[in-house]
Amino acid sequence: MIPPDQSTEFVYHMEDVLSLYREPYDSSQPVVCFDEHPYQLVSHVRDPRPAEPGTVAREDYHYRQEETKNLFLASEPLTGWRTVTLKDRRTTEDWVTFMKSIVDEHYPDADCIRVVLDNLNTHKPAAFYEYFDPKEARRLLDQLEFHFTPVHGSWLNMAEIEFNRLQQQCLDRRIPDAATLRQEVAAWEQSLNAADTEIEWRFTSEDARIKLRRLYPTIED
Repeated sequence: MIPPDQSTEFVYHMEDVLSLYREPYDSSQPVVCFDEHPYQLVSHVRDPRPAEPGTVAREDYHYRQEETKNLFLASEPLTGWRTVTLKDRRTTEDWVTFMKSIVDEHYPDADCIRVVLDNLNTHKPAAFYEYFDPKEARRLLDQLEFHFTPVHGSWLNMAEIEFNRLQQQCLDRRIPDAATLRQEVAAWEQSLNAADTEIEWRFTSEDARIKLRRLYPTIED
């Protein structure tokens, strides 16, 4: 539920993101969606039994929880491109470092990279000055334009769709260690990028004004 006193803020950020999604593709100003999720590594207590003629594969229901890793994902929905990086933590330093890689490694020729992301306390543009010298921080921030989803509105971030796909196609099983996780995620990323799997977003501001009209303030004549 969205408290009444936060509804206007929700509407502002929602319409900002939805307006961005309606803009035509521009390679000089790519729209990139970013999100991050933890992933619990899990190993087998007993080795699973492989499938044999007449029997199916079997997996013991006992398992062992290993360390937790964090997946940082960026996706450009209009081109069908995505990248996933494995991190030990989910700190502000990890975030600004990942954003730097977006600028320098993935979009070095872009005039402006417009990033859609959740409004978390680790996603602070001012923090670039905490981890880079002022000249470098300004250079990176001049290349980035942040568009934050509203509180309770992470569903507006198309990176969530990519994470759901990653979970269903790659992560929905026991992965015991970071090396295996990195290898499997890289294979998934390469496969989808080669297929140019795009995301077709259909929910618009006009739809929101009808379906979510309770969130909009009433303006009296």
